[in-house]
Amino acid sequence: MTPSNHTPNSPAGSAASITYPAHYIGGQWVKAQSTDRLPVHDSSTEALMATVPAGTVAEAQSAVMAARAAFDSWSGLPLETRAAFLDKIAAGIKARTDELALAIAREVGMPLKMARAVQVGGPAWHWGNFAKVARHFEWEKKVGNSLVVREPIGVVGCITPWNFPLSQITLKIAPALVAGCTVVLKPSEIAPVNAMILAEIIHEAGLPPGVFNLVNGLGPVVGEVLATHPEVDMVSFTGSTRAGKRVAELASQTVKRVALELGGKSASVILDDANMEAAVKGTVSACMLNSGQTCSAHTRMLVPASRYQEVRALAQAAIARFPIGPSLDEASKLGPLVSAAQRDRVMAFIRTGIAEGADVIAGGDMPPAFSTGYFVEPTILGIKPTDMLAQEEIFGPVLLVIPYRDEEEAVAIANNTIYGLGGAVWAGTDERAMAVARRMRTGQVDINGGPFNGQAPFGGYKQSGNGRENGVYGFEEFLEYKAMQLKPSAA
Repeated sequence: MTPSNHTPNSPAGSAASITYPAHYIGGQWVKAQSTDRLPVHDSSTEALMATVPAGTVAEAQSAVMAARAAFDSWSGLPLETRAAFLDKIAAGIKARTDELALAIAREVGMPLKMARAVQVGGPAWHWGNFAKVARHFEWEKKVGNSLVVREPIGVVGCITPWNFPLSQITLKIAPALVAGCTVVLKPSEIAPVNAMILAEIIHEAGLPPGVFNLVNGLGPVVGEVLATHPEVDMVSFTGSTRAGKRVAELASQTVKRVALELGGKSASVILDDANMEAAVKGTVSACMLNSGQTCSAHTRMLVPASRYQEVRALAQAAIARFPIGPSLDEASKLGPLVSAAQRDRVMAFIRTGIAEGADVIAGGDMPPAFSTGYFVEPTILGIKPTDMLAQEEIFGPVLLVIPYRDEEEAVAIANNTIYGLGGAVWAGTDERAMAVARRMRTGQVDINGGPFNGQAPFGGYKQSGNGRENGVYGFEEFLEYKAMQLKPSAA
């Protein structure tokens, strides 16, 4: 059975919608048991671009058991064999870059050129990098009279989001597979097409049956099977804090390991001696990536109260460099949001902020130029640190400018949320910026515009989750420790 009714290398660009009739279980495409379908819409046009099957509890359970049956043989393979599979999958992703980028641009709304570089280029790099990490990893270490070894945790359930769909799938299943784990993936029902293409790539790479499994479906059905099933040893979840709490609650009943990458309300702290133009421009860019649909987006810009009017003008100039438009339009720097529900949610936050007296620096509405598509104007609002918008994760193209009196208050405002995922500090020197960064309760801090590092640990403090992704830190999430006590040799 083929996974869909499309021909290779032409799915997302077709005017007709794609029908995916099957899940991927036990090394083959298995026709869905239910006739219920989950629609996928083009975020720029609202047209139906695909449907995927709504997975059932029985299908999710079948996938878990396929992964369990495959674990012993997969984990027993030589490391180099597993790493070579990752290299082959990385090559497959690169070969289908255009197809994947087009699918994600339509599903999520990120402009096509950026989707190609970020949404596909990043994952392709990570697949190859995790192979390198595993090859250079210290799997065994002598500690006194003990030999401490690292072993795969077992069957991993992966529940992934829609905003960076292929990236988040990759950061879970690539390190899990090379560690020796087997996996069951439930991709987002809002952006699943890229996952189906990846499943085709994995199938073509020739992984043994049951090592990788994919079941489309809803969180309360398929996701909850992965969280509760006694044969799942670990669940790795990325999504909202609310949903993450539910996953952790369910998983606790079988005492499985839980990795959570959740929400954020990251602060970009601009100190009084910073290059103000560069800091404002950098913060606007860090907020607006993927139309603000980024958990680590720098959505709060903390600025000296005495420089507020200067910052206001700089922010207006910076946002003007982000023309909004359909994701397939080469002139677009910002695309639509992922869905009508997300658009309406973001607009409700904006209207609440304006009603509370926010200073509308830019945007604040839906752009009148588009009769279809889930568009929201890139918006900048000046607010007080006590306003509701200073606490809630908006997840859209909305930057909040918050004035502060002194450095102490800036740090206090930055830390005054339930989240702690990302952030930034801009200052006249890196040393001053790092001193403030050390006081911020957050997992990552960019110093004076330092770029993202795919080898560095990514994850959060507080209700932004637990566990880390990227590089060796993300790889170790899928390993257990075992200590073997050896009888000391006679002196």
